[in-house]
Amino acid sequence: MEPSINSGDTAWVLISSALVLMMTAPALAFFYGGMVRKKNVLSTLNLSFIMIGLISVQWVLFGYSLAFGPDVKGLVGDLSWAGLAGVGPKPFDAYSKTIPHLVFCIFQMMFAIITPALITGTIVDRVRFKTFLIFSLLWATVVYDPLAHWVWGDGGWLKTLGALDFAGGTVVHVAAGFSALAFALALGPRKGYPSAPMEPHNIPFVVLGAGLLWMGWFGFNAGSSLAADGLAAYAFINTNTAAAAAALSWMLVSWGHDKPSVLGIATGAVVGLVAITPAAGFVTPMGAIVIGAVAAPISFYCMRLRQKFGLDDSLDVWACHGMGGLTGALMTGLFATKTINEAGADGLFYGNPGQLVTQIIACATTIVFVFVATYILTKILDAIFGLRVTAPEEEVGLDLSEHGERAYS
Repeated sequence: MEPSINSGDTAWVLISSALVLMMTAPALAFFYGGMVRKKNVLSTLNLSFIMIGLISVQWVLFGYSLAFGPDVKGLVGDLSWAGLAGVGPKPFDAYSKTIPHLVFCIFQMMFAIITPALITGTIVDRVRFKTFLIFSLLWATVVYDPLAHWVWGDGGWLKTLGALDFAGGTVVHVAAGFSALAFALALGPRKGYPSAPMEPHNIPFVVLGAGLLWMGWFGFNAGSSLAADGLAAYAFINTNTAAAAAALSWMLVSWGHDKPSVLGIATGAVVGLVAITPAAGFVTPMGAIVIGAVAAPISFYCMRLRQKFGLDDSLDVWACHGMGGLTGALMTGLFATKTINEAGADGLFYGNPGQLVTQIIACATTIVFVFVATYILTKILDAIFGLRVTAPEEEVGLDLSEHGERAYS
């Protein structure tokens, strides 16, 4: 029987697409923008905002076809859907049984947009805007699109292997976090780091961004059900529960070291959202509590470890997204249960240790691929264009030196 469109499912996924777009700007833009010094706030906001323009066009031209087009040896889609040729109003059964193929494409576009935007938190205050634009276009094409095909594409090798990633724990967060780590190593630290003060200039912006991220994440995770159904309800409650548990967990851990900062609590909530992303449609709410509560201290101590080694990952993208996503992806292999999602699998705690092994393979492969590819890409671009601004440009701030504007008079 030919698939038929369900108007409720279609409306939910369209609304979810808008929520995920909001996660890039204003949510991520303000979350990151509040954490930088005031001389770099416009530059930081723009690094998220411009991704909407750049990746939207790339996705329509060829990105979607590479990520989800007809399979080539489990590695990438071919270019037969370039320009969205053949991607229309009817469902495409492999991806979207009750929504138009074009709606699935729109929803996935928003994931492609936010992933390179996440990387920007590592390299704020010192990256050359022109070079980062070129990097983002190339990274989306040679890193994100193939990885999305491996995990989600029809015929992708990790999908065929049985790897579980409900809404982007590996494809989005592990990929962005470990790419950010490679970029930080290639770019080098900010001028004056770590001795010069580099405190956030506007923590209310950070809290605003975190709150909007929390809201948008319901589209990110519950929308990934691709239907207005019971699975979306599980993904929704799991998303909220993990974020809540992580915010509380971060607060308690930080209280043990000093005072419970507002910046830390907001960051903890985001880590919980990251960690539940791969698991949202596969675990119970009790599993979500554990995932959020465990992920927060892992990211907290990874931040301290990063500081100990003197690595300047400006806004801790590796600790929050890389390690948070890794924690969630691995714990999916523990807590996944087919009682929540028959299309998923049982994890170790439900009698299937093989799922944990599969998750480890998927995570390890993702980390090695994105780290090596990003490091090579940044080194090539540095040799051709230069990755970072000059010392005087960095001193005056990127708002003026790169964009000729000030955020505040």
